[in-house]
Amino acid sequence: MFGTGGNGRDVVSMTDREKQKRLAPLRLLESYWRGLVGQSGEVPLRSQIDPRGIESALEYAFLAERIAPTLAKLRVSGTHLNDLMGMETGGMPLSALFAPEARAPLGVAVSRVFAEGAVVRMDLRGEDGFGKGALEGHLLLLPLRSDMGDMTRMIGALCTTGRIGRTPRRFAITGSDIQPALHAAPRAPAPLPPRQPELAEPPAAFAPKPAQPQDSRRKHPHLRLVVSND
Repeated sequence: MFGTGGNGRDVVSMTDREKQKRLAPLRLLESYWRGLVGQSGEVPLRSQIDPRGIESALEYAFLAERIAPTLAKLRVSGTHLNDLMGMETGGMPLSALFAPEARAPLGVAVSRVFAEGAVVRMDLRGEDGFGKGALEGHLLLLPLRSDMGDMTRMIGALCTTGRIGRTPRRFAITGSDIQPALHAAPRAPAPLPPRQPELAEPPAAFAPKPAQPQDSRRKHPHLRLVVSND
């Protein structure tokens, strides 16, 4: 750390600065992806991805396809992934970059990307071993739709810090964050009942129509008093 005073307020952490620089490709990729989401409000199509929009992140980026509920196959991958494995990674499952004990939690994350359109961020640590020094990594997974509209594609990026050393380098998961990519729109409130104008008179109460008077000739019952003196 470097600073200009003893109170610590002017101290600049080189570790934080290096971390921000290291995560720049992931931030660029996510920003580009969210820009596509903003255009339609939906998970972007694979065909919408233009490599020119993420040019400085291509070295770390990859495209993958769903081959099982918890498995994704790398279709296209950047040179950094090839360097980590010491071979061409196109056509390999994404799980090949992970240690055996990390593949189950990775599978859960992958399934949520495809099933829910979730955004996944992971902190990684390279496996130790002969010729394998300290290596930290950060992974980003973002959902994509195929041209048929089904959510069976993803785009992601993997950045590392440290010397790669002896390959292949596989990773353990030290932290993860899984969040929904899109939030459901709030429901419209139920319409209020019609409101009477401020100065409107209350509606008149219903009164049945009075019965019409009967004909005077039919006013009395049809009975006569008959008197007989017999």
